[in-house]
Amino acid sequence: MSLVELGRYNRNEAMIIVGRLDSEGIDAVTFDGNASIADGSYFLIPVRVMVDDDDLARAKSVLAELS
Repeated sequence: MSLVELGRYNRNEAMIIVGRLDSEGIDAVTFDGNASIADGSYFLIPVRVMVDDDDLARAKSVLAELS
């Protein structure tokens, strides 16, 4: 298992995407979600959504359906 970056999103979008992927049976995690919470840039730092490299194509397909 190797994690790859699906994309970078604002914190709220990232959480929605992880939930949507989870509903499709795709494991996903976020990185950097709590970065710089203390200095007020909470929503300015992009959150990375990571998936297993074997799930990347399917995860991109799920995201395309959301657009």
